[in-house]
Amino acid sequence: MSTIITVLNGLNLNFLGKREPEIYGNATLKDIERSCKDRAVEFGITLHFYQSNCEGQLVYWIQTAIEVSDGLIINPGAYGHTSFAIFDALKMFPGPIVKVHLSNIYQRESFRHHSYFPRQQMRLLSGVFVRGIGLHLNILLSSLNVV
Repeated sequence: MSTIITVLNGLNLNFLGKREPEIYGNATLKDIERSCKDRAVEFGITLHFYQSNCEGQLVYWIQTAIEVSDGLIINPGAYGHTSFAIFDALKMFPGPIVKVHLSNIYQRESFRHHSYFPRQQMRLLSGVFVRGIGLHLNILLSSLNVV
């Protein structure tokens, strides 16, 4: 059976490439999706890739991933600093989780330094821009003993 990874993208990530390129770079979310899917093909894994600006939709996809995915990659956007609902849903996920921020949240405004995400089951990559796409997928696959 193929390894299944769910990749979730939160608030405003649909505007990558247009929104503050000096912070987030010039790549679009489609560029990131294409890069992730190309990498997934290399490893023979199935990748589900989603984006929503709605907290409830992200929770729904996390709950769906609980039933079908081996691992989860999430870039929650600002929800990483504010969402107890996403935090609670992630605590239920049984597999490894990698949390990604394209910018370095610790070199930005102080309110971005705090995260409501369950640290005991999560790895954090911050400030990776698009060049980190393969890296976060590699970290997750290594946790699953796929690479």
